[in-house]
Amino acid sequence: MRRLLGALLALGIVGAHPAALASQDPTVDAAVDRFVDQIVEMRHHIHQYPELGNREFETAAMVAEHLRALGFDEVTTDVAHTGVVGILRGGLPGDVVAVRADMDALPVTEDTPYSFASKVRTEYLGQEVGVMHACGHDIHTAVQLGVASVLASMRDEIPGTVKFIFQPAEEGPPPGEEGGADLMVREGVMEGPRPSAIFGLHTFAEMEVGTLGYSPGPALAAVDHFKIRIVGRQAHGAAPHLSVDPVVMASQAVVALQTIRARNLPPLEPSVVTVGIMRGGTRFNIIPDEMWLEGTVRTYNPDVRDAVERRMGEILDGITRAGGGSYELDYDRGTPATINDLDLTAQMAPTLAKVVGEENVVVLEPTMGGEDFAYFANEVPGFFYRLGMVKPGTVSGGHHTPTFAADDASIPIGMRAMSNLLLDYLKARRPSTQ
Repeated sequence: MRRLLGALLALGIVGAHPAALASQDPTVDAAVDRFVDQIVEMRHHIHQYPELGNREFETAAMVAEHLRALGFDEVTTDVAHTGVVGILRGGLPGDVVAVRADMDALPVTEDTPYSFASKVRTEYLGQEVGVMHACGHDIHTAVQLGVASVLASMRDEIPGTVKFIFQPAEEGPPPGEEGGADLMVREGVMEGPRPSAIFGLHTFAEMEVGTLGYSPGPALAAVDHFKIRIVGRQAHGAAPHLSVDPVVMASQAVVALQTIRARNLPPLEPSVVTVGIMRGGTRFNIIPDEMWLEGTVRTYNPDVRDAVERRMGEILDGITRAGGGSYELDYDRGTPATINDLDLTAQMAPTLAKVVGEENVVVLEPTMGGEDFAYFANEVPGFFYRLGMVKPGTVSGGHHTPTFAADDASIPIGMRAMSNLLLDYLKARRPSTQ
């Protein structure tokens, strides 16, 4: 990772209007200091009692209660199952801006030293599993609750309206259910009132507390999910000539699918084709009648996305025809790519620098991970950035692992950064008559 903000400023890639480079708002600082202890306690509770996607009942109730206690103008619950939307109207006329946090946890058994570590267990896909905030969504929710407290305390000074979106099921809804940002958008969350921009953040297990990071333009990849059934003919393992061997066809397919990235796509076009599951057979001396493959495709370019799906079908057709078998391909297009609006990024990146110092802002390379914030950012310009979360001198496990450890000290920094972003955005767009 390279600290490039100064260079980007010099080149004009990131804007540097005087208001954005001023010192951060002392009113925000004072409010963060006033509320942070309460918000940290709320984070501990959310972390200790995590809930899976579309099941965030207690978390959503806590969020709604907090917003109502702050005197929000509107608080709507049960959006896309368990989502909460709060409207805070400022005391001055102006634009509308939205901010989003995700609330769901993961089926991961926690292995951290925290006194507030999760002991929750539940059933997921027919198995008993632990439940853990192993991706930082407890931090995201806590930060946004803190921002709500900060802005509500200074609402008379806000030129416009802030829409707070607390989203369920970012990690994906349970099989057979709809959910997440896609469902929120389809249920009209971006209307009434419609924001002109939306902001979001995500913890990052590769950055220490005190740092913020962002990617101009492409930030996170589109996420697709494929399932493949390769059908052959069963036979004794000692008589392979009597079989149509799906194990061999599946093995050839796994290798051949990698040629899509290596030989069918432009070498500078980012993409990933990963087979994560290969399953079949019941006994060591039986050639089975079918094999099951499952995996993911990550892309940024819609044309590349189309090309990967097309070539997968062609490769599977050729291999199974040659082997005497057949195949079924279920290709599910999931979350689109998250692309930070370049103009919005240029306008708002200097605000990050004023909060933590230019030397602590990191310009990040795009990642092949996915994030359904994309559905919101496809509706209006979006800016999605990373919050450093690792306690200095320690390490955290990676996202979605049992040892993922986001430090409380990241919360006040997240509160300051997001509060200043929202205020700077609205101030830059306030009516010229003021």
